[in-house]
This record gives sequence, structure tokens and C-alpha cells, in this order.
Amino acid sequence: LDTELIYAFAKTNKLTELEKFVHGPNVANIQTIGDRCFDEGLYNAAKTIFTSINNNSKLALCHIHLEEYREAVAAAQQANTVSTWKAVCFACIRADEFRLASTCGLEVIKFPDHVDEVVGYYSDLGHFTHLVSLFEQGLGLDDAHIGIFTELGILYTKHVPDKVTEHCKVFFSRLNVSKVVKACERARLWPPAVYLYTQDKQYDSAVKIMMERGPAFENDLFLDAIVKVRNQEIMYKAMSFYLTMHPMHFTRLMEVMEEHVDHSRVVSQLRRTGDWSLQIGQDYMKAVQGADLSAVNEALNEIFIEDEDYEALRKSIDRFKNFNMIALAQTLSTHELLEFRRISAYVYRCNKKWNQSIDLSKNDRMWKDCIDTANESTDAEIIEKLLRFFCETSEKECFCAALYTCFSHISPDVALELGWINGYHNFVMPFFIQTFKSTHMR
Repeated sequence: LDTELIYAFAKTNKLTELEKFVHGPNVANIQTIGDRCFDEGLYNAAKTIFTSINNNSKLALCHIHLEEYREAVAAAQQANTVSTWKAVCFACIRADEFRLASTCGLEVIKFPDHVDEVVGYYSDLGHFTHLVSLFEQGLGLDDAHIGIFTELGILYTKHVPDKVTEHCKVFFSRLNVSKVVKACERARLWPPAVYLYTQDKQYDSAVKIMMERGPAFENDLFLDAIVKVRNQEIMYKAMSFYLTMHPMHFTRLMEVMEEHVDHSRVVSQLRRTGDWSLQIGQDYMKAVQGADLSAVNEALNEIFIEDEDYEALRKSIDRFKNFNMIALAQTLSTHELLEFRRISAYVYRCNKKWNQSIDLSKNDRMWKDCIDTANESTDAEIIEKLLRFFCETSEKECFCAALYTCFSHISPDVALELGWINGYHNFVMPFFIQTFKSTHMR
């Protein structure tokens, strides 16, 4: 009977009598009649009923329907359940009561499982600025969790891109990096994506983005990351990238990667790229030539020939012997510059190709080179052949110099014969004086 009387008061909108009755002694099923009134839209009556039994969750819903949003928030604070907070929050959003919505939203986003629903509701209604503001306030919560920091980062990529980098730097340790970096990539915000990858030690991905996306490239950051990649192939791709896009920094790149790459493969890659790339890589190859690798030596020798730098070529040949010497000598034998033909003869001499060396020197009338090569050979037949050549060409002084230089390897009878036949008595005499002294000393 009490239940039906309460319902009658509610139905006839006699709220004063209703309030007195429910607060006085009665045996009515208050919860049931409250739900019945709520379902039938009798929200004022339901509000009175739920107030009497402290059902703040339902009370908050009544305030919502009555557009009493401040009271709804107060009731939600008393109820303090996520479902109530969420209902009031969404109602305030629909009513454009964003300050009250923010108060409720902060209570909802404390729970990671409900963050997406809040974001979706704000977004569907197009209130992006208020959504961002909500999560910015959420950073100051005592129990702010990783989901809040992550979601704010994602929201920044969509709506406030200027704040993305700073947010990532300040709160990196509290971000779900994979989610935020994917959001950065979707928004084409490459610099913050690179930053996140490097801080998360995903150097391969960071380097790839910097190579593929121009705005993301930063030379110092690239050089720091390239030596930490796991896939070594990326280093060789980085070479091609620098040759094409940043040739002025190529030498610095190779200085950093020097200990991590196969130098022979690097030279091969430079050759495939073009002769101009060998020139760019010259400083790098000089730096690693100490390893005496044939590929490096041959490439540098080619550069020195192209630059007509015979002094550098001669030094390179003297210090580093690991290359195809005969091929180099054959190439230089027909060079238009005398000094390179001399180097060809020198290379032949180093490889004990005495006849080829002497023939080249003869053609260039480099008599001293001929004499030195013959002496170094210690071959009496080669020396005699050279002496006869000097006689045939009337090079008396060279004949005398050859006798002096190659003294230890010349038979006296050969010297006497050539001197007598060609009338070189004065030029052969020093040889015999030395021979007689040597014989006497023994």
C-alpha cells in the first residue's frame, strides 16, 4: 500500500507530500518504486526517492535528465563509480558543459580500459580542443597511468603537431612508444618518430626513416645511430644515401663507420656508383689504406693517375704492395707523362721484370734508371747488354757510369773488349784502376 501511495504522489506530481512520506516511517519498496518512476520519466519524483535512500548513481542520472549538471556532478562524486562518472561526463559534453565534463572525464580516464571510450565520444562530436585539454589536465593526476601520456601524444599528432616532439622528450619513459610512433608516422611527423625510435634503441627504424624522409634527416643524429644498427646492410644503404643526398658529409660518415664495414665491399660499391664517387671517397680510402687491401690500393692508384699526381702514386706504391703491379705497370707504360712511365719502369723493376724496365727507361732516355735497374738485377748478361747499348749509341759517359755502378757484376774482359773496340780508353780506365786495386787488396 505504501509503495502504491508513493507512486500516486509521483504520478500526480505531489512532490512535497512525496518527500515527507519517503522520509517518514513506511514499509514501501523504495528502490523498486524509484526505478519505476525513472523508467516512466518521472525524474523529479525519482530524484526525491533516490535522495532518500542515498542511491547517488541513479540520482546523478535523474539530474542529467533534468539538465541539472552541477547537481549531477555532485551526485557522481558521492557515487564515485566509473559508470556514473562516464554517464555524467558524456551528458555534459552533449550539453556543451565542458568544464563539468572535464571534472568527470578526469575521473574516468584514471581507468585505462575506459580511455578509448572517452576519446571516441569527444572525437565523434568534434570537440578535439576540449579533448586535448582534458588529457593535459590528466597529466597532473596522482595516479596518472601510461595510457594517459600515450593517448595525449597520439592526440597531439592529430591536432597539435607542434607539441609532439616536446611531449615525447619530456614523457618518453611514460609512453607506449610503439603506439605513439605509429601515430607520428600516420601524421607524417618524422622528426619525433626518429626521436622515439632512437630513444627506444630501434636504430634500424630510425635510420631508415631519416634516409627515406628528407625532413627527418639530422646529420649528427644519423651518425650516432648508424653505428648501432643491427642489420649491417643498412650501413651500405647509408653510403648510397650520403653519396646521393649529402656528398659533402660522406667522409665523416665513413670515419664513423670505418670499424664496422668491409672496406673492399665499400670500394666495390663506390665503383658501381661511378668514378665521381671514388673521388668523394678518396679521403676515406686514404684513411684505411693502412690495412693494405688490394681493392683500396688499386682504387687510390687509379685516382692518382687520373689526377696526374705522380708523387702520391709513387708513395702509395712504395708503402703498399698489395695490388696487381704488372697491370699497373702495363697501364702506365704508355702514359703521356714521363714521370708515370718512369713509375711503370720502377714497378717492373720491383717485380724483377728487368728487361721490361730497362726497355722503358731506354725509350725515355732515362739512363740512370737503366743503370740502377741493371745493377739491382745483378745479372751479368743484362748488364753487358746495357753496356753494349751505350757503346752503340755513343753514350760514353753513361758507359763509364755503368761500369762504376755495376762494378761488382762486370767481368773485366768484357769491359776491356768494349773499351778497346770503341776507343773508350779514358772511360774504361777508372774501372780497371778499381779492378787492380781490388785484386791487390786480396
